[in-house]
Amino acid sequence: MQYSSTRGDGRELLGFGAALQRGLAPDGGLYVPTSWPALRKEDFGADLSLPAVAERLIAPFAAGDPVLAPALAAVVGDAFNFPAPLVPIGGNERYGVLELFHGPTAAFKDFGARFLAACFQRLRRSDDLPVNILVATSGDTGGAVAAAFHRRPGMQVTVLFPKGLVSPTQQQQLTCWGDNVRSLAVRGTFDDCQALVKQAFVDASMRAQFQLSSANSINLGRLLPQAVYYAATSLANFRRTGEPLSFIVPSGNLGHVVACCWARKLGMPIGEVILAHNANRTVPDFFESGDWRPRPSVATLASAMDVGNPSNMERLRALYPDLESMRGALSACSIDDSTLRARIVSDYREHGVVWCPHTAIAAEAWARLPEAKRRGGRWCIVATAHPAKFSEIVEPLIGRKVEVPPSLRELYDRPSAFTEIDSTLPALRGALAS
Repeated sequence: MQYSSTRGDGRELLGFGAALQRGLAPDGGLYVPTSWPALRKEDFGADLSLPAVAERLIAPFAAGDPVLAPALAAVVGDAFNFPAPLVPIGGNERYGVLELFHGPTAAFKDFGARFLAACFQRLRRSDDLPVNILVATSGDTGGAVAAAFHRRPGMQVTVLFPKGLVSPTQQQQLTCWGDNVRSLAVRGTFDDCQALVKQAFVDASMRAQFQLSSANSINLGRLLPQAVYYAATSLANFRRTGEPLSFIVPSGNLGHVVACCWARKLGMPIGEVILAHNANRTVPDFFESGDWRPRPSVATLASAMDVGNPSNMERLRALYPDLESMRGALSACSIDDSTLRARIVSDYREHGVVWCPHTAIAAEAWARLPEAKRRGGRWCIVATAHPAKFSEIVEPLIGRKVEVPPSLRELYDRPSAFTEIDSTLPALRGALAS
């Protein structure tokens, strides 16, 4: 399998490992496959565990890579070693939640971060210079990447997060690692952090000086593993019910949605896909008007989705090259903070479930569907993070403490440290050199 840039003419082609190591194409584009494997539901055996599905799904994408293809079974074993259960809500067999928060940092990004770290570890030769992994985060990505790469030899991680715009719990997870993980609080928004990472990658001198690579969802190795739990969940549902499963995905930088669309492109039994956004309305407005107008992000309670210029729109456009095809494949909505709060309260009172703010947005999107559509289909909302990561928001609304998973309790006890920088490339260069 070969990969090309979303901005290129297809003449520069890379293999799987090379695309992962480079992260972002020199022209600023994102790597996408030049062809799509034809997978059938029947290609997956009786074992629909995450590692089994991951190995079968990812194998065509790693085909031909001399390092990662033979190591794939071990890589997925490292990455997919915790569950992602589909849990019915309120006794409704047609409505459930895909819980993606059972990993070490209680967020869906643990899967992709651990997969990428396992790949990088195997791709690196003993005589290679240390690799500097740059990651911009609005909350969960940085914690997952830091955990996945912590103390891995030959790898330095630099986490960029917007100062004052992540939850206290998220900030603790971004800044508590030390060793080979450096945390930078950028005076700006997530979009500023993301822009810095992209600027660094297209700066030839910085790439050479610091041996840069990326662990955001702009990196193919972060995004592709996220298609696995969509595949495994939809396959298990189809074998049980004979019906496709539709997903409502909390959306920010769009990597999570692209992963779901890729799974459907590969032939998985996935029905509708709905992009559920917070008050950052860039994507819903695009679906409505047809005009792509990125804008500065605004701060919301669902902070990990505070993105005004999502990078992975390039991959969506590569998959759906015109507006009508995209509208035919996807829909999008926007939900404000007051409605988000109300959904957390109502679903706790009615069903006894506790949502993080991002999951609450997906739950609200489901509640807005016409009743006939809710009753006639099978729906899954995606729970991207454990509510304990947002206790300062959730607990006052539900009137009780949220139980903290053991993995998070361990992180809370670590000392924290970070450096503040301006949102400029010279400031980033200075921080990397220090």
